[in-house]
Amino acid sequence: MTEIASQHAFDRAITLQPLPANRFSGQIDDSYQNMVGPFGGMTAATLLNAALQHPERIGEPVSLTVNFAGPAAPGEFEIEALPLRTNRSTQHWMLLQRQQGEVVTSATAFFATRRETWSEQVLPCPAAPPAEEFAAMPRTGRGWFKHYDFRYVSGLFDPTGELPCSTESLLWARDNPPRPLDFASLTAIGDIFAPRIFNRRQRFTPAGTVSMTHYFHAHQADLERAGSGFLLGQAGVTRFHNNYADQIAHLWAPDGTLLLTTTQVAYYKE
Repeated sequence: MTEIASQHAFDRAITLQPLPANRFSGQIDDSYQNMVGPFGGMTAATLLNAALQHPERIGEPVSLTVNFAGPAAPGEFEIEALPLRTNRSTQHWMLLQRQQGEVVTSATAFFATRRETWSEQVLPCPAAPPAEEFAAMPRTGRGWFKHYDFRYVSGLFDPTGELPCSTESLLWARDNPPRPLDFASLTAIGDIFAPRIFNRRQRFTPAGTVSMTHYFHAHQADLERAGSGFLLGQAGVTRFHNNYADQIAHLWAPDGTLLLTTTQVAYYKE
């Protein structure tokens, strides 16, 4: 009991217990709550964790698509982690999160054993002063905000209307308290950006992610170099149309290595 209590809040939130037949059980509490149900990045990280813990897993995650079918409620849940096909160096997964027999979240994942080849980072890391030069955002509001340290360079959502509206944000972020980066935490941090409708209209608007896809550029050595430092994130949008909008974001390590590209579609209401 003491060991569990001493764990980082993130590790407690994604904890899973193995069950027979490709299943895992877990528990949702209020530590990472958002507007409706838990923070989507936490749900995505928990689903990925089921594949990461599966005894048949090979390689590292290359992509993850999560579809939020309905809000997950506090309490117990089960995840079915089914390896659909395993080849020599690639593996495809179906992940289903259920509560009371009903699917609340579904996902597909692609894992692979990366081989050393010619490589190039085409997208450069944006120029930004160090995170330490910016004040941390006050950790108030929804529960999940308290578990991250945000340092905005530009594009802060400001409901007072004192800042100019912008559909792009650039910020430094990391777990609070700091925690060594791994694939699960990178998955969660990939969803930290406020819905772009907030920034465009500079006011709170009911909104939420419906579907999200992460592309992992990082391998284990990249994560180890990033350690527990801040990641630089940049997010933008291409169109708002009839209740839905996209979002495209990237996350870089402190040394400028691109770790993650993520896209999503979110609903919004008037």
